[in-house]
Amino acid sequence: MSQRNEGTTKTDSAKTIVVKIGTSSLTRSETGHLALATIGRLVETLCQLQRLGHQIILVSSGAVGVGCVRLGMMQRPKTMALKQAVAAVGQGRLMRVYDDFFTSLSQPIAQVLLTRSDLSLRSRYVNSYRTFRQLMQMGIIPIVNENDTVAVDELKFGDNDTLSALVASLVGADYLFLLTDVDQLYSADPRQDPTAQPISRVQHIDRLEANIGAAGSSWGTGGMSTKIEAAKIAIAAGTHTVITQGQTPENLLKILQGEAIGTFFGAQPGKATARKRWIYGSTIPAGRLYLDGGAIRAIQTAGKSLLPAGITEVEGEFAVQDAVVVCDASGQEIARGLVNYSDEDLRKICGHQSTDIASLLGYKGAETVIHRDNLVLSTS
Repeated sequence: MSQRNEGTTKTDSAKTIVVKIGTSSLTRSETGHLALATIGRLVETLCQLQRLGHQIILVSSGAVGVGCVRLGMMQRPKTMALKQAVAAVGQGRLMRVYDDFFTSLSQPIAQVLLTRSDLSLRSRYVNSYRTFRQLMQMGIIPIVNENDTVAVDELKFGDNDTLSALVASLVGADYLFLLTDVDQLYSADPRQDPTAQPISRVQHIDRLEANIGAAGSSWGTGGMSTKIEAAKIAIAAGTHTVITQGQTPENLLKILQGEAIGTFFGAQPGKATARKRWIYGSTIPAGRLYLDGGAIRAIQTAGKSLLPAGITEVEGEFAVQDAVVVCDASGQEIARGLVNYSDEDLRKICGHQSTDIASLLGYKGAETVIHRDNLVLSTS
């Protein structure tokens, strides 16, 4: 394979693909050392996809695990300061390994380290988008991880499943592949329950019935629950999502050719706008609004803006243009959006007609609490 110096141009059949691989797939469970054979197959597969004209982003865990092994630590650090220090050690080693593998196939790569604020703040979100687009147009594969060294608890992604979904949303990816240590989603943990049934396709993610459990290994932070939450973010952005075995990354080619491998979460036809992808996936909600049935029908079926009359309860503290979660009476999320009022003012006008806003607040505010252009329905 010759190195691409002139960039790549997507054809109609080419896809933007985000691949996330977890620590459990990258390392050997018994020692914590890198599983070099798996990494080799992954790199070869990604380079093959790149040669086919697809644009590839790799989201890779493993920095903390690699750092632990390098420092002779027997378990994952529990304090933030120690985790950040270990991640700083491991990230350099991890990228060196990736660079060696990709260089052997003449494929240039780039390291991209993100914090939550890089995607939650609109200006930094746009800058991140431009960086990814430029890298992919140059034929470079970005390798993404959370910037553990500087991240703080309040602004952490929490796990790389979420990070990969937000990156997929950011770039408007066609596919998100979540590579893990099981071959697909099951109704229960197949390692503990022999009656667990495989789930090959999920039509309605909010109705999913599975005993998804917590983190799967001592070195990783994610579990099946984080992958399902990631799938929600991705499919809401119009990105098909697949959970599949990380030790056989070559299956990505077969899945893209239509083979039913792993668990497939299909996105609705059509892409959300970049702004709506940012609102739903990347903003950090500061509160919750509870609606009556009429308001729910208006925004779900008629595509209307949210008016104060349909709001029954306001929860949280937020300012104008902050993001909030919109719920039904039981607390089930139905949408997310950017509000035109602070929580203090919204409590004064909720349940009232828009014509009453001026008299209630003493100033003429917006007729809508959330305009339909700033309102994104959740995936069902």
